[in-house]
Amino acid sequence: MSMFDKRKENEPLTPPKSPESPVHGSQTAERRIPEPTARGVAMIGKTISIKGDITGEESLVIEGRVDGTIALKNNDLTIGQSGVVNANLTASVVRIDGEVKGDIVGVEKVVISKTGKVHGNIVGPRVTLEDGAKFKGSIDMDPGSAESVLAPQAPKSISGSKPAAMENKTAEISGKS
Repeated sequence: MSMFDKRKENEPLTPPKSPESPVHGSQTAERRIPEPTARGVAMIGKTISIKGDITGEESLVIEGRVDGTIALKNNDLTIGQSGVVNANLTASVVRIDGEVKGDIVGVEKVVISKTGKVHGNIVGPRVTLEDGAKFKGSIDMDPGSAESVLAPQAPKSISGSKPAAMENKTAEISGKS
């Protein structure tokens, strides 16, 4: 053992005292050390690639690549500028700074920043497209459909009026042949 290791063993394990709030017992010391929470923030780094489904009870920042589905209904999801996601997304708040191909459900809101690129449908009570954002798809801002988090049914209700027009054209085409 080195001298450094011996000092570590002999020193008491107490948090450092700050001049503003002196430690008066273990109760104050416990408050100064943050406890892990169930709602932390996880990150998928730039060099990480994931294929599959992601679920969890934490907020998530994606800077890497994800193919599959992401469901964080009660938490926030951020796709960073270097993030490339080919997945359907569900989260409380969704922020897109990178690239997403897939449908997005934001229970509270969806934000596509000026660097964001989205190719898919968006369902959420509040949707923000910043100046310069690239978006191709449909937007459903009915709060009821986002709260129920039924993204597959939302596009059907949006396109419910379109198939009637299409059915008329189909009838014309089939009537001619």
